[in-house]
Order: sequence, then structure tokens, then C-alpha cells
Amino acid sequence: MKYTPVQVVYVTMGTNKVGRLALIDRRIYFEYDPSFLEIGIQLSPVKLPLKSGARVCDDNIFEGLFGIFNDSLPDGWGRLLLDRQVRSYGISPEQLTPLDRLTHVGMYGMGALCYEPAISSVHSGSDALNLEHLAKETTQVIESEAEEVFTDLLELSGSSAGARPKIMVGVDEALKNIIHGQRNLPNKYSHWMIKFASGNDKKEIGAIEYAYSLMAKAAGLIMPQTHLFPAKKGAGYFGVKRFDRNDGERFHMHSLCGLLHADHRIPSLDYETVLRVTLALTKNVLEVEKMFRLATFNVLAHNRDDHSKNFSFLMEKEGTWKASPVYDLTFSSGPGGEQSTTIFSEGKAPGKKHLLELAEKFDIKKPHEIVEQVSDAIVNWPKFAETAGVSVVSQKQIGKMIL
Repeated sequence: MKYTPVQVVYVTMGTNKVGRLALIDRRIYFEYDPSFLEIGIQLSPVKLPLKSGARVCDDNIFEGLFGIFNDSLPDGWGRLLLDRQVRSYGISPEQLTPLDRLTHVGMYGMGALCYEPAISSVHSGSDALNLEHLAKETTQVIESEAEEVFTDLLELSGSSAGARPKIMVGVDEALKNIIHGQRNLPNKYSHWMIKFASGNDKKEIGAIEYAYSLMAKAAGLIMPQTHLFPAKKGAGYFGVKRFDRNDGERFHMHSLCGLLHADHRIPSLDYETVLRVTLALTKNVLEVEKMFRLATFNVLAHNRDDHSKNFSFLMEKEGTWKASPVYDLTFSSGPGGEQSTTIFSEGKAPGKKHLLELAEKFDIKKPHEIVEQVSDAIVNWPKFAETAGVSVVSQKQIGKMIL
């Protein structure tokens, strides 16, 4: 197949034309549509505020793409699947530009932005999905060097980020029936994400993440509905209800990574920055308190994979912002065993002292109560782990680090 790079991509959100991206002399330009400028909603106020005329990104963190659009692109697992598909067409993945990749996202990315022309194909039926079969296919992809393409996995991966294999599905109210979830869903179905273990994960990583979700909710964090979908062998598959979809409605989502162009592949943030940006964007001290509670949980529960893509914001229809529900919470060691996001530059051994100093700097109300509520939830780790079916060995290993 002859490869011809895409030159222009149109960006939409619902019925609104947001603007267009253009590849000119190997540089990517973006221009807001005049009709969107009149609406006056800031989709990316830090790096791409509303302004007429064509603009080019002044850094190369996202291969010349503005962070708001990079948020739509898959990395890790989703990128691997797409690369294998284009290789099957005789095209080298290195030839693909970010605009080419956005056309593969099309209408089915995370958040509310859509891209045209769209060349992604998505299953339109409501056939039941078999998690055991899909899990087996993910293992084949991870363990095999063969370039075999699994169409179902590619269609179901959406624009999900992260290294762990995951699928975007529709799940019924009883949490029993699972179908393709990229298009509009039948009544009594909602959009979910289900994860599988990657090559470096413990086989019971799903149970551990489910236990952490129970612990996070007990700690007062706002988290979507979660469920441990059963497996014939092993602890099960972790699933979480998507917060960027609700009854056919899509919500604009922006990661802190994309908002600030803060590279998630290297430690690039401090929680002081996280809280400062939250206050500036949301203009709401209660949203800052939510981020402080998340910081407290990440530090005390030893979730050290708290990089810039694991903080996000949702935009309301009128253009106001709020912190998104929390996600990707599990036991992790982080780069060099340190917290990916530091507290006043302390990443190796942050603790309650650093958290309370952070709270004082941002005038958090009743910080001691927040820290104690999170601590009380973590003390009950054995109970959450047992509920989730985490093995005794893993319970004790994690308990030694967090209790």
C-alpha cells in the first residue's frame, strides 16, 4: 500500500467546528474556526488559548502537536496495536505523522474531540464479548514478535493511554453482559474500560487495582464505579466506568500532561504545581482540596506512578472546569523507586509532614482530617485486599510498604 501523509485534519466537538490542523513543511499548524472563536470557550487555556490565525507549537514534546490533541492519541498499548496494523499494510509506523494517527482516532477518542477525515473502523453490532478470548489475544500480542493483527483489540483499544492492555466496552446494569463500546450503546448499558495484565504485571494486578479503588473510595476520593470482572483462571479483570461518557453525552477532558506540556515519560511535576494549576483553572478551592486528597492518597498508599497523565480535568458545557474523578490508582514503585510527582522536590520519602506543609501553602481547610481519613482507609488494606481476592503473599508485600 502506498503511504500518503494526511495534510489537513478538521477538529470538531459535538456539532461545533473547533478548527483545523495542517502539516506544512514538516511542521504542524492549528487554527481555530471563526465560529468557535465566537463561542468563547477555552478548551486549552495554557498552551492554546483562543486566538485567530494559524499557530505552531513551540516545543517538540508531542512531535510538534499541541497537548490538547495529543491527549486524544493512544500511547503504549494503543500505539502498539496501530503500529502492527500499519505494518501489515506494508507501511513503516515511523512514517506516520501525528495527523495520520489522529485520523485513526477519528470519532472514537477519549474526551469530546473528534477528527476528520476518520479512517478508523468500529464494530457496529451488539455481539457479546468474551474477556477470556480477548485476554488470550493480548498475551499473544505481548509475548509474540509476530506482527499478527487482532481487529477486535484494535477497535476496542480506542485512544486509551498507558502500557497496560485495555478495551473500551459497553456493560449492562447487572455487570454481566459486555459488548463493543465505541458507538452509542443500547438502553441500560454504559461505557466502561476493562484492563488486562501487561507482560511486567503480576497476574493479579486487576484484583490489586480493584482493592485500591475500594480503598480510595473509603478515603473520600471521587472515583467512578469499579468492578472486578471474573476470570476462569486468576483474580479477574479490573473495570472502571468511564467518566468522559454518560448516556451518549461526551465531555471534554484535558490531562495535566497536555495542559502544561509536562512530559509524562519523565518526572516533571511537583504537587505544588498540580494544586496551583488546579486553582488557576477551576477557580474553586474545593477542587484544590480534591487534588490535595489525591496527593495524600498517592503518597500514603505508595502509588508512585503519579505522572502528569494521571491528573485530568473535565470541562462543563459553559466552559468551567473541575478535577476529573481519580483513576489509575494502584501500588507502584515509580521511577527509581520515587514518587513521579514530588512534594517540594521530595520524591524518595514524602510523608505527612510534607503533605501538611503543602496544605498550609494552599490554605486547605482541615488538612489533618483529610490526612487522617486517608490514613484510616489505608489501615484497612487487608480488608479491601481480601474482598478483592488479592493473594496473601501480595497482601503482605504491599502491607509492609503502606501500613
